[in-house]
Amino acid sequence: MTVGPKHPAGIPAGSVPVGGCIPSMGYHYGKLTDFPFGPIYGWYNGKVLFSEVMISKAAFEKGTSWDELLRPLPGHQIDHVDIWYERNGHPGYMIPHYDIHAWYVPHKEHMYICNPSGKKPLWM
Repeated sequence: MTVGPKHPAGIPAGSVPVGGCIPSMGYHYGKLTDFPFGPIYGWYNGKVLFSEVMISKAAFEKGTSWDELLRPLPGHQIDHVDIWYERNGHPGYMIPHYDIHAWYVPHKEHMYICNPSGKKPLWM
């Protein structure tokens, strides 16, 4: 798996690559001391795309206020928010949880990143 640049412009200091180019999302960056909970940041082709947090199913159902955990980076405005329920978890966080992405770009832009078809990947 190839990873993104070591530290692209716009990604907060101390963040490092934490994965390859994920279809419809781009490269992921985060501070290892905060991983996997976040915030995690998406980047592709010179542009910061999103901020992300992961919240366990139990915490989410207790009413954890994710909107206080997930704020846009300075100079960015949230275009939309996607929430995915990961029933079986995924590598990096193997318990049931929610992945919450605050996107700075519209769907029509990010759906083609590392995903030439532009169609939703099976996991979405």
